[in-house]
Amino acid sequence: MNAANWIRPLVIFAGMLLLWQAIVLLTAVPPYILPAPPAVLAALDAQFALIIGHAGVTLVEIVAGFAIGVVFGGASALTMVLFRPARRWLLPVLVVSQAIPVFALAPILTLWLGYGLESKIAMAVLIIYFPVTAAFHDGLRRVEPGWIDLCRVMNAPRRAELRRVRVPAALPSLGSGLRVAAAVAPIGAIVGEWVGSSAGLGYLMLHANARVQADLMFAALFVLAVLGCAFFFFIDFAAARMTPWLPTDNREIS
Repeated sequence: MNAANWIRPLVIFAGMLLLWQAIVLLTAVPPYILPAPPAVLAALDAQFALIIGHAGVTLVEIVAGFAIGVVFGGASALTMVLFRPARRWLLPVLVVSQAIPVFALAPILTLWLGYGLESKIAMAVLIIYFPVTAAFHDGLRRVEPGWIDLCRVMNAPRRAELRRVRVPAALPSLGSGLRVAAAVAPIGAIVGEWVGSSAGLGYLMLHANARVQADLMFAALFVLAVLGCAFFFFIDFAAARMTPWLPTDNREIS
């Protein structure tokens, strides 16, 4: 990643802060509605230990949900490719997982799994499962036909065809699915915390909102945004390293 790719986000971030400050000054909006950036930074500094403690809980939920969702999604995609009858059974599961709003499932998962980490991780898994499964399955099916024909002419075992041809060819599609999953993973954790929890950034935001502590709420939101962006770029970096044969321009965000 060249210097321009680092400078551009910083310029955008600085511009958003200036716009935010300008809105506060021009509209004279009360601080309990929209606090100014200096007030949010002061709250972040004053409550840093508290915010970071809750951020650690949310990060655990995001990472665990992402890992489990990727494992289940990858296994489902491989199963549908290896065993065609299984596709008829798993595809309806994929459709149902998206037809029912995941937000509507949050109270049920909280009822079943409690107010701990389990219900939040389950929420993240439900959100991550579909993009990973769909992207990887699509990549496994859209392999160059000539490569498959060559494997069969050479009497390659099905296992070798999968390991040597299909999976490597599907890695770019899997990388796209992982990037989407990384972007939406925080949603499941935060929604789960909003429904019922005793820790996490979502819980802290609700708690601050109930006490009309808008500066603390925005400080928690800022940390959540930083956490989400850092997680996305880490997954983007890892996904790019899975396909080193691709041109750099096709692997990096430009």
